[in-house]
Amino acid sequence: MENQKYKNLKLGERGAIISIIAYVFLSIIKLVVGYISDSAALRADGLNNTTDIVASIAVLIGLRLSQKPPDKDHGYGHWKSETIASMVASFIMLAVGIQVLNEAITSMFQGGKETPHIGAAYVGVFSSIVMYFVYRYNKKLAEKINSKAVMAAAKDNISDAWVSIGTAIGIFGSQLNMPWLDTLTAITVGLLICKTAWDIFKLASHELSDGFDVDKIKLYQDIVKKVDGVLGIETIKGRYYGNNEVIDVVILVDSSLNIKDSHDIASHVEKVLINDHGVYDVHVHVEPE
Repeated sequence: MENQKYKNLKLGERGAIISIIAYVFLSIIKLVVGYISDSAALRADGLNNTTDIVASIAVLIGLRLSQKPPDKDHGYGHWKSETIASMVASFIMLAVGIQVLNEAITSMFQGGKETPHIGAAYVGVFSSIVMYFVYRYNKKLAEKINSKAVMAAAKDNISDAWVSIGTAIGIFGSQLNMPWLDTLTAITVGLLICKTAWDIFKLASHELSDGFDVDKIKLYQDIVKKVDGVLGIETIKGRYYGNNEVIDVVILVDSSLNIKDSHDIASHVEKVLINDHGVYDVHVHVEPE
């Protein structure tokens, strides 16, 4: 099972690499056309894609580092490398988001804003189509290998597709003698970048501080209680190692049982959670009821 998880991490690299290639290609086009056509919205969208390049590289590095087996000073492996990389990427995205907002707001007060060329809008439409297909690929891959990192990349892909659609709408609208609409779209893009950065940071910090889904804890608690021989649960806790779940549970058993019988019940609990529910590791402690 562990070997398969490592193989899945290797497979997940494909999604990150495809995202990097798409973002490099699109960011160059958007930044060049954005400056030529004088479109603040398209330039903001291009800068958004540069942060996506960094985020995708961070995911790729995290996936590769996570594949390193346990060593003498990482007894539990390197699974959390992926989460750390996501947090670093969120800081970079936030910095770029603030820069986009600053440039857009500054240009709004400068006045004399010219209507951007209509070609910038077509670049936005083309970009949204490309990112939609990248999203479909990464979503399918994430579901196949059960990877949170690749699924997060897929969600970033589809949000970028929507941002590009918004950019195109803003530029098309600015053709109706409303050049300020292009600037307003740039501000919206900046806010979306900051929000995406916050969402990534919140999730990464939650996992790195050993946060765990309370609904899943309740689910696993109900499952353990149904195991033959378990009379109750004293405590149950969960934490993440990358995409892997680790559960610590203290079960109560009949006090008249011998050590072997108690051990068999604990082994059954481990087997149910690992084999039937995909938990990476389970630590069971037995107490007399």
